[in-house]
Amino acid sequence: MNRLTFAYPTWFLIFCFLLGLGYALFLYYRDTTFQQQPPWLRWLMGVLRFLVVGFLATFLLSPLLRYKETVTRKPIIVVAQDVSESVRNSLPGAKRKAYQEKLNALTQALGADYEVKSFSFGATVREGLDTVYKDKISNLADMLSTATDLYSGDNLGAIVMASDGIYNEGNNPLYLAEKNAIPIYTVALGDTTPKKDLILKRAFYNKIVYLGDQFSVQMDIGAINCAGSASNVSVYKVGENGNQLIQQSALPIDRADFFATRELVLSADQPGVQHYRLVLNKVPGEATTANNVQDVFIDVLDARQKILLLANSPHPDLGAIRESVEANKNYQVDVSYIRDNVKANIANYDFVVLHQLPGKGVDLSGVLSVLDKNRIPRLFIAGSQSDLVALNRLQNLVSIQSDGRNTNDVQATLAGNFSLFLIDENLRKELGTFPPIQAPFGEFKAGGSAQVLMYQRIRKIDTQYPLLVFGETSGARTGLLLAEGIWRWRLFNFLQDENHDVFDQMISKVVQYLGVKEDKRKFRVNVNKNIFRENEQVFFDAELYNKSYELFNEPDVQIVITGGRGKDYTYTFDKSGKAYTLNAGTLPVGNYRFEAKTNVNGEQLTFKGQFSIEPIQLEQYETTADHRLLRLLSDRFGGKMIHPDQMSQLPDLIKAQGNLKPVIYTNTTTRSLINIRWLFALLLVLLTGEWFLRRYFGSY
Repeated sequence: MNRLTFAYPTWFLIFCFLLGLGYALFLYYRDTTFQQQPPWLRWLMGVLRFLVVGFLATFLLSPLLRYKETVTRKPIIVVAQDVSESVRNSLPGAKRKAYQEKLNALTQALGADYEVKSFSFGATVREGLDTVYKDKISNLADMLSTATDLYSGDNLGAIVMASDGIYNEGNNPLYLAEKNAIPIYTVALGDTTPKKDLILKRAFYNKIVYLGDQFSVQMDIGAINCAGSASNVSVYKVGENGNQLIQQSALPIDRADFFATRELVLSADQPGVQHYRLVLNKVPGEATTANNVQDVFIDVLDARQKILLLANSPHPDLGAIRESVEANKNYQVDVSYIRDNVKANIANYDFVVLHQLPGKGVDLSGVLSVLDKNRIPRLFIAGSQSDLVALNRLQNLVSIQSDGRNTNDVQATLAGNFSLFLIDENLRKELGTFPPIQAPFGEFKAGGSAQVLMYQRIRKIDTQYPLLVFGETSGARTGLLLAEGIWRWRLFNFLQDENHDVFDQMISKVVQYLGVKEDKRKFRVNVNKNIFRENEQVFFDAELYNKSYELFNEPDVQIVITGGRGKDYTYTFDKSGKAYTLNAGTLPVGNYRFEAKTNVNGEQLTFKGQFSIEPIQLEQYETTADHRLLRLLSDRFGGKMIHPDQMSQLPDLIKAQGNLKPVIYTNTTTRSLINIRWLFALLLVLLTGEWFLRRYFGSY
């Protein structure tokens, strides 16, 4: 519905068109120019002038056109299909095709009365209905929370979820679904009949062990309807030369509902990523052996890095750093104070954190001489107890002009051109929300060789004062954190996310970069970890140095990744800042070697390494559908569980709710007539028409 209103009384329109009439009469009533022409010509031109002047005068009254638009939104029905491997196993071949046709028919039938939103879920939730059931994880709670988050405020009428009821990641959907009151209809897939099956349910082990140590692998083993049978637990070491049997023990099964825990003790006798295969030998009549095998990847380290936190005095920062660093089993952390006799032991450490050192009235020369002599990497953390004049003398990365008596509350902002290591996206998002920490009051200036990771933000003003910088001092990697109080960041991270992941990863990156043993190779390639799950993407970063050990990335870098079966994957690195990055995507399960190459002024540089991809076998542990969970889910929220051959009944069941009504939205838009272009086009036509007639008949 449209309505025209004016900023002035409507009767003012009389004056507008009287003005137009007067103008037309003045111009044509006694005009003798067109006496030789037909009388209708003057009448026509007079009407044109009357209309143009009248409409132009009308615009002075600020006319407004109000549009009222009514939109009807149908209720939303979410149709969600579980596309995990366990569902694929229950829908083989032609049966899956027939089910897919029923599912498509259901969405079309629902589309006649409702707005249908289709999703596929398993490891992730994505729009549309997949026809390939290959997800290796089932997360039912994620699907339900996604549907309610997206549409609960937008006339969501019901959720239709087709699944076998098996979930192996995320919360129990019954508990998560208590937050909403949306009816949930479930389509029960799979078979609930227990089959004869021996299952290696799960294996518990440390992914990182040290060379020469012994480590245990604990296995949970279950069996269904296998009473009286016997099997063996076998452990194989998988290598390039085949599978080597290293341990075997008998497994008698004495009851129908069997469960046992076995612990195996293995030796870490070879460094690098070691691949072991745990196998339960098949019992007669077993339905499937896919869940009898599990692959285990162990990263055997040949050394443990020792880190010293050397402080002027006790401080909560020390505890925060220690807890973060010790989360990585590669590191052994000790805390000491400068007044202790630590000089003799410092040479035994691979990395030293100097908290508020050099301090006022504290002699640090002996410690620094040991650090410089052994080129031990170090991280200075400045604070209220620091001797800033002495700190200026000990490094050339940052110049500090401050008396150290006062402090500023500062927050951190990331530098845009930092390239020494990759910054996690979560840190980029959350760093600006971290609470302030205390930096000495004064002026800071980064040196030419410093790489700034963070700048100081003072009272919501971004400055160019460095907060966290990296560089080299006395031939050793050096970092400077020019503030104290980062323990607040770790607590705030837990308050926000219920974990310390962002803070711990930040500290891990700093320690990993600074603490790495000195590597004078001009070409280096790093893979972000040694063991990946098969659904994880593999990331690389590379550094190339010239003869002056300056970072640059002019030549291209190629990498060839070779799998266990000899298949090669060839990539070219992307250039990022002054370094290189590569996302190799996801790779098949197995052990991999890589060789990266580049050519600098005719010199061929290479770098070699290895990593492994471990399988996700969660979908193999449970083979019996859990329709009880689906029935409870539907009953609790006013829906109903049906079987695939009853899917045609779903539209009638949903309609029988009786409370799914369309929602009518009314939008009112106000627009000034002066902004309507076609009115100006009409006035232009009228003026042009009058001008043409006057011109043609001899007035102009």
